[in-house]
Amino acid sequence: MFLLTKKSRTQILLLFLSGSTGNIMKLQGRHIALCVLALLLFFVAFSLNDREGQKSDTLSDPERYYVPYPRDYKFILDDAHACDKGAASPFLVLVVPVAPGNRLARDIIRQTWGKQSVVQGKLVQTVFLLGLPTGADAQQRQGELRVESRRHRDLIQSDFHDQYRNLTIKTMMMLRWLDSHCTGASYAMKIDSDVFLNIQNLVRLLMDPATPRDNYMTGLVWWHSPVIRDPSNKLHMPRWIMAKPEYPPYPLGMGYVLSLDLPGKLLQASAHIRPIYIEDVYLGMCLKHLGITPTDPPDESMFIINPLFALGRCRLATVIAVTTTSVSQMLSYWLRSQGSHAGC
Repeated sequence: MFLLTKKSRTQILLLFLSGSTGNIMKLQGRHIALCVLALLLFFVAFSLNDREGQKSDTLSDPERYYVPYPRDYKFILDDAHACDKGAASPFLVLVVPVAPGNRLARDIIRQTWGKQSVVQGKLVQTVFLLGLPTGADAQQRQGELRVESRRHRDLIQSDFHDQYRNLTIKTMMMLRWLDSHCTGASYAMKIDSDVFLNIQNLVRLLMDPATPRDNYMTGLVWWHSPVIRDPSNKLHMPRWIMAKPEYPPYPLGMGYVLSLDLPGKLLQASAHIRPIYIEDVYLGMCLKHLGITPTDPPDESMFIINPLFALGRCRLATVIAVTTTSVSQMLSYWLRSQGSHAGC
């Protein structure tokens, strides 16, 4: 299909209109025919492009934006007692979504902030959430995961394919697991595997009498986040899915904290809102449906994403969560946070 760009259409029209009436009348028949043909092509191309633009914003493939979620996924590796520490449930459950093949990330977390089971007298439990491995070696990797699960007893696995566009499914399965297994806990935190967690500061925040005990979600809350309309952007969202220019407020997916009354409520709300593939935005939509607004932390610098420079000892003493660039940086942050903060 021959289509003219907007610039080309404009140039042709200007050229056609730039001549005087007398000059046009002097053109030979062949030249007149060419000009008429160019003008016809201009209007046809304009009409086709205009229709194509409307079609791309109204008739887009729904599967590009929506997540097929039949709600019948099951847990196939499920340490049902992960939320029980003897006779007591943990105060805080840390859920780390991680790719099945990312054993290195799981091990470094187990060696650093994830190994802390008692913080300021409160019980803390860390678990890793994953879906099914994909690829030619999926069966072998699944066998390795079973061995890892028997050793550490901290893997929660569901039978969906673990891939980027299924992050919303992963989040919904996290909520299901928390709602069914951890009703005795007070709080949970979803935290990405590349995020350093200052668990002392987190527990201190949650023990503060001013911190709500229900309908509570906090993190790096994004307010007035614009809906991206550029089709070339992977976060593009057409108007027929999100008509408003801004998303409802939502905590960024790097790490957010929620009271344990919320998983069940969010699951109920999700039955009324078709899932989209941007998982943290989807949570914000469910919160809006419930009439619940996420809460900013006491200081927004407690949650930091992609800092320009590595954080020093004193800065690490004030954060709750910060993204890292490598396993070595995660380990470095952990070691710095364990040292003395005198002089800060």
